[in-house]
Amino acid sequence: MTRLHRVVVLAADGVYPFELGIPSRVFGAADGLYEVLTCSVDGRPVRTNSDFSITVEHGPEALRTADTVVIPPFVPKAVTREVPREVVEALGSARPGTRLVSICTGAFVLAAAGLLDGRPATTHWMVADVFRQWFPRVALNPDVLFIDDGDVLTSAGAASGLDVCLHLIRKDHGSEVANRVARLCVTPPWRDGGQAQYIERSVPATTTSGAAPARQ
Repeated sequence: MTRLHRVVVLAADGVYPFELGIPSRVFGAADGLYEVLTCSVDGRPVRTNSDFSITVEHGPEALRTADTVVIPPFVPKAVTREVPREVVEALGSARPGTRLVSICTGAFVLAAAGLLDGRPATTHWMVADVFRQWFPRVALNPDVLFIDDGDVLTSAGAASGLDVCLHLIRKDHGSEVANRVARLCVTPPWRDGGQAQYIERSVPATTTSGAAPARQ
């Protein structure tokens, strides 16, 4: 019997519950083609950024069995202090050649481990400036929803985790399977554009009031 492709999700303290659940929801809907496990750096419960904690079934040893590792975002402590060392060390448990995926501020962990040096990557647009300051060797592009650089994929914030997981299913098993998963998850199989459309920009001042110019 062929072993299923194993996806291991590494949950750090302060993890965002929505993004934490994306890999299980998306890969879990792919006709039994994937096995998804969730682990923490020590196998203990993990505090989320909300008013509850989660209990995980695995410690970092699960990372040694992973075909793909997903790092969901956590409260962006990286904007004020060093990326938690224990998270970076836990990531080191993954076997060489394991496919690595980050969602949102999960890219800080990959960068802190030196895995993004000289490579294209993305993260949430709100923390792009901080990311550049901390990791100038990374070719950061904050305008896209995700970047596939082969064995390392990075994605922007929140819902872009859906985009990158669907992309991986499409890459692994084709568009038919990915489209079926997207329908089950009630989400587009592919979103056009990038996160540039969501970046806050100042609106030019105008001296014209009302909708008169639009009616002309």
